[in-house]
Amino acid sequence: MHASLYHMITPAVFRPSEKLLPSRDLHFRRDVSLTQFVSILTSGNEVSMPEMDDKTAAFWDYQSLFTSQRLEVENPIKLRLIDGALPRDFPSGTYYLTGPGLFADDYGSMVHPLDGHGYLRAFEIDGPKGEVKFSAKYVKTEAQMEECDLVSGSWRFTHRGPFSVLKGGKKFANTKVMKNVANTNILKWGVFKMPPKRLLSHYKVDVRRGRLIIMACNAEDMLLPRSHFTFYEFDVNLNLLQKREFNIPDHLMIHDWAFTDTYYIIFGNRVRFDISGSMAAISGVAPMISALSVNHSRPTSPIYLLPRFSSTDSTSHHWQNPIEAPQLWLLHVANAFEEVEGDGSLKIQIHATACAYKWFNFLTMFGYNWQSRILDPSIMNGTGKEQLLPNLVKLSIESEKSENHHNFRYSCTATSLREGSRSRCSDFPIINPKCSGHEHRYIYAAAASGTHETLPNFPFDTVLKLDCLNGKVRIWCPGNRTFIGEPMFVSRGPSMVEEDDGYLVLVEYVVSNRRCNLVILDARRIGEASAVVARFEVPKHLTFPLGFHGAWASKE
Repeated sequence: MHASLYHMITPAVFRPSEKLLPSRDLHFRRDVSLTQFVSILTSGNEVSMPEMDDKTAAFWDYQSLFTSQRLEVENPIKLRLIDGALPRDFPSGTYYLTGPGLFADDYGSMVHPLDGHGYLRAFEIDGPKGEVKFSAKYVKTEAQMEECDLVSGSWRFTHRGPFSVLKGGKKFANTKVMKNVANTNILKWGVFKMPPKRLLSHYKVDVRRGRLIIMACNAEDMLLPRSHFTFYEFDVNLNLLQKREFNIPDHLMIHDWAFTDTYYIIFGNRVRFDISGSMAAISGVAPMISALSVNHSRPTSPIYLLPRFSSTDSTSHHWQNPIEAPQLWLLHVANAFEEVEGDGSLKIQIHATACAYKWFNFLTMFGYNWQSRILDPSIMNGTGKEQLLPNLVKLSIESEKSENHHNFRYSCTATSLREGSRSRCSDFPIINPKCSGHEHRYIYAAAASGTHETLPNFPFDTVLKLDCLNGKVRIWCPGNRTFIGEPMFVSRGPSMVEEDDGYLVLVEYVVSNRRCNLVILDARRIGEASAVVARFEVPKHLTFPLGFHGAWASKE
């Protein structure tokens, strides 16, 4: 998905609109029977909800992960410690979590989670004081400033977003489509002018070289049988070190990518332009994403090795010719690294999460049904298709260099790490960032344990630690009716002694009482009873929706 980065403008705290009806965020299904009432939180208001059986409770638990939060926290508030203690030597810094904040406006429109406006959450962690402070703000995009009335606090969606259809807004010929959706990311790298292009939501940091690498691609290319990518590299002083552009004759959708010492690596998800879907999208009766569909016509997926430096162009293979890999829809990359053998042949390993083309569907992600405007958890938790679900994979690329050093023969194999992970489904893989672009040992990911009968695959309820050296897997589970977001690795100190010498920072969503907690785990103790270092509670009236991507910014 595309994203743009903006300077933050400190806003006033919004008041929840008195006109907001809770049912606009949570929708009853007609087959749900109502019995005894209990209370849950939605959009800052306490409302009556029924006490339900396990299946129905799971339905509401799922809805609660995507409940709007209109309040912004301008002045950071101190969070209450409810478990453990923050170590004095914990690195001071800020954990940023992005994701959607608002799904329903005051005029009947309910949007897909990826169209839900970027809601930036910040946890300022002070190790010496043992404190964590919390703040939250909406990203001030053009769409956000137009759709929110700062005086009344009311919202009216005017930008369609790519995944949604508006009920109370303009439909036909509405060109306000590519608003900055919730699927964005946060970056703290000083203040500099960003390139005037749409950036991918995933950036990379070459820690050993001290470089920030960002990637841009033009949204217009999604309608053409080619893809245009631009890579920018900045140093720690914000100087633009290089800019490299590539035109690829293939119709691809890119969400994440990788880099090594000598290559940018693009794993292409093939899509095609759908004429019938585009007509429905233009008329406003279907989401704009209906114009695209997954391209199943070829049994392989392309991998492009784009030379990172001009000095490697002459010795690199013709980068417009892809390496054909087994057909997989790539979701997120943990890392990639290369090895050059004595004879000059190249080996590259990519560790990532991917799913089958048959499982991926633009119109049903997160169980969103744009016609009924509900989130149906059964879409993400169907049985009998476990082998198609997102999970950890290893892609191994090997090359043989010819005598003239210009022609290459490449082969690519894909190995599922599902057996080693012991999970039904996993995503958001991460490593110690100090190993980015180089060989690593450990991968951490959010995963599903499969123990929840009604929600076996999603949302995630487990943190997974995979030892790539011996295949050993360790897990941590937060507890019953508690789900987790994407973990973030924080190194214990400036130098790396052991690769797992650090912490995992994440948010757990305790849906049984509608609360969010910041959890800090000892990365070395995943799988042990003492894995939890500290747990801090977010006030109930500030409970926020499920986040997607995050970043750690050290105070130093």
